[in-house]
Amino acid sequence: MPKCHWPTYPLSFPGGFKFYIQDRANLGPKALQETTEQFVGGMQGWKLPYVAADYRADSPQLFLDIDRAKIRSLGIPVNAVFEALQMYVGSLYINNFNRFGRFWQVKIMADARFRSGVDNLLDLKVANASGEMVPLATVLNVRNGLGPALMMRYNLFPAAPITGIPNPFKGGNVLIDRVAGEAAKNLPDSFADEWSEIFQLQILAGNTAGLLFVLGIALVFLVLAAIYESWSQPLAVILVLPLCLISAIVGLAIARLPIDILAQVGLVVLVGLASKNAILIVEFAKDLVRYGQDVRTATLDACRLRLRPILMTSLAFILGVVPLVVAQGAGKELRWSLGITVFSGMIGVTLFGIFLTPVFFAVLQWPASALFSRGSNRSRGRARR
Repeated sequence: MPKCHWPTYPLSFPGGFKFYIQDRANLGPKALQETTEQFVGGMQGWKLPYVAADYRADSPQLFLDIDRAKIRSLGIPVNAVFEALQMYVGSLYINNFNRFGRFWQVKIMADARFRSGVDNLLDLKVANASGEMVPLATVLNVRNGLGPALMMRYNLFPAAPITGIPNPFKGGNVLIDRVAGEAAKNLPDSFADEWSEIFQLQILAGNTAGLLFVLGIALVFLVLAAIYESWSQPLAVILVLPLCLISAIVGLAIARLPIDILAQVGLVVLVGLASKNAILIVEFAKDLVRYGQDVRTATLDACRLRLRPILMTSLAFILGVVPLVVAQGAGKELRWSLGITVFSGMIGVTLFGIFLTPVFFAVLQWPASALFSRGSNRSRGRARR
């Protein structure tokens, strides 16, 4: 009998994107292959690093005609025939094990020299009910044919996968929209496209990043309103945020990078950094106004006192993310997204925060100071009477 060896296989492998072309009218493997190849051909001009379809409907195959009546007459269990074919010609799954920090599958199969041709297949033997070994050549007839190497189904429909690597300088939504447009324009009515894996999760999640970002700004505003016990002073802090975010988006646009998940993380970081710089000025100006200075003098004094700390902390952070901006090697696009977002955003935080936060504070503080002075004058007039 052929010898068996025990190869191991990883359970999964990384990839970029994957979606399926579904044959919803059951037109057959040949039509599915032709439609998939035409679709991939239309994607060749999209400047993707890699895109391909692995589905083939004309792979050379050997078709086995099994004489089931003869198998029963010889007392051979039908399952024994299929198990012998699976074990020695294909592979038989045994179990999993954990090693090197990964899970691996254990499968057994015959050594390559015992399954290299049809003669090796016909040399296989199975035991009948009486324990005698019967050659499979007595119950099998082998003929050549063509067909798909692997027939896949996705959501119950025959499907062909299309895999590739998205353009790192464009967002995933751009690829999803282009695939949808290509499918609507060139895909026949009997076929449909459907996403899988990470891009399917992105579609299901929807555009929730903007909502979460607005909620984050609202949280900052409410926390500052509770600290200052005022609605106007928190506005002086957060009014500079849109300009800082625009600076980050301009930086991404200059670098031709999409607003991906890491860029969104960088935008959230900028909310905290911009608020921190603005709070340094507003907090000092508020205390000086409380001690009796007028709004203009208090604002100028706060700017003079906090200018150096703001510049030192901002420059330290900007220079700290320079390695991300100029990163090279594997995964450099991911580091560019985060680094350029924070780098350009912090430049905006520093410039706009220094020049505009005092203006916002003074403009919002003057009405409150005017009301306070009017109330004081009225109280003094009543006291004199």
